[in-house]
Amino acid sequence: VGVVAVPDDRLDKLAALYNSAKITPAVIEFVDIAGLVKGASKGEGLGNQFLANIREVDAIVHVVRCFEDSNIVHVDGSIDPIRDIETINLELIFSDIEVLDRRLSKQKRASYNNKDIAKECDLLERLKAFLEEGNLAKNFECQDEDEEAFLKEYNLLTAKPRVREYSKKDNCEVFVICAQIEQEISELDDDEKKMFLEDLGISSSGLDKLIAASYRILGLISYLTAGETETRAWTITKGTKAPQAAGKIHSDFERGFIKAEVVYYQDLLDCLSLIHI
Repeated sequence: VGVVAVPDDRLDKLAALYNSAKITPAVIEFVDIAGLVKGASKGEGLGNQFLANIREVDAIVHVVRCFEDSNIVHVDGSIDPIRDIETINLELIFSDIEVLDRRLSKQKRASYNNKDIAKECDLLERLKAFLEEGNLAKNFECQDEDEEAFLKEYNLLTAKPRVREYSKKDNCEVFVICAQIEQEISELDDDEKKMFLEDLGISSSGLDKLIAASYRILGLISYLTAGETETRAWTITKGTKAPQAAGKIHSDFERGFIKAEVVYYQDLLDCLSLIHI
């Protein structure tokens, strides 16, 4: 498990403006799960242990090998990233179908005299047929809010958002990471890292792109507070209202909420620049 800071250039600028003694960035947690092999849904490799671990996460990052190196063995003996992605997706689909089969078997017995349960059984059958065609549950179109609630309850592996995927039809982000460059960057301090990236002609590391994409794909945003004591990024879900956002700082702020005075970051910088002039 790795807890990493979410990159946010605004924090340094605000801390400088307010002479903050401390900077506290937002963080996101990554869980490194061992690779998935063909047949995992039937117990191959780590099998069910892998599937149980991955079922607990909120989003899935596919890390797929695209480079050739005779010194590094590939489990399938050749480099084929599309095959590897399809292997992962198929194993996750197989596991989800098993989940749906168990639920369907249980609910069908109780559906004869219950319209609500019968409605769920109809959803389960349509969803199972959708997966059997090789589709991911995240692309299944629910007919109403009840179906959306059921889909969330099932906690299907293929319903989780993906950061790494080969097809844009799955509404996923794709970017390249060079492990060798990332290793070299990890051994540098902030100033050296900045110079190194400038020499390569890139603005941010692959790791920073991954962190930012993961934060965004989970529907998370940051709002900032600044003062002499601390400049801090607070994590909220996009669309959170002001009282609940205030509650992230302290529950008393939400209970006794009166109003919030909020300024857009860029407007604040522009205003302070005019004052300094």
